[in-house]
Formats: sequence, structure tokens, C-alpha cells
Amino acid sequence: MSNSGTNVLLIVTALATSSHVFADYAIDGLLSNYRARGAGDFSAQRGQSMWTEVRGEGHAESCAMCHTRDLTKPGKHIRTGKPIDALAPSVNPGRLTDAAKIEKWFLRNCKGTWDRECTDQEKGDFLLYIRSQ
Repeated sequence: MSNSGTNVLLIVTALATSSHVFADYAIDGLLSNYRARGAGDFSAQRGQSMWTEVRGEGHAESCAMCHTRDLTKPGKHIRTGKPIDALAPSVNPGRLTDAAKIEKWFLRNCKGTWDRECTDQEKGDFLLYIRSQ
């Protein structure tokens, strides 16, 4: 491999690694906040179960209806048809790197899907599940 090819590979690897570090930092900070507000132990398995659970009052929806069951694949909003990038940090390293954006999307998506805000416990379970993908 040429020097320029090696340099490009090193830069891409460094960027991907730094995104994972930022994602872990943002997620760990949120999990600490949720625990401080009374959430218990978090469970990726519980997060996965909730991901496919159909909820909602006037309309029945689940997270998987838009984001799919396979978080490494792109999804599509069921009402607008708008494409949604893959949620899994393993294929989309820019995901879950900004705590404020994570909270914003939890608020919007929980209200839209479950007709209520998610609890800190639910958000922590979701974050562990999504991070594991």
C-alpha cells in the first residue's frame, strides 16, 4: 500500500475510534444521570424487548416499525416515508455521540410512539441495547 493509502486508512481508523469514544462518553454520562434520578440496573435485553413492543393509545407502533428490528440497517418513518440512517453505532459511528440530541430524540420518539415520555429506566435500557448493536 502506498504512503497516501496508509495515511487515509489511519485517518479513517482514528475518526471511527474517536466517534466510538464520544458515543461511550455521551451514553455513560446519560446512564449516570438516569441512575442519579433513581433508575435501577439497566438491561440491553429489556431494551431489545421494548424495541419491538407495540404501544400507543390511538395508534399502535413500535420502535422497530421505523428503525427496523436490525439496527445495523437503515429504516424509514412509517408516516412520512423519510429515510432513517442505521441506528447501530457499529455501522454508524456518529450515532449516540451527543447527549442533548439523544435526549431530544427520546422525547420526540417516545411521545410519538408510546404517547408519553420514556422513563429514565427505559431510556437506559434502550441505550444499552442500541450500543450493543
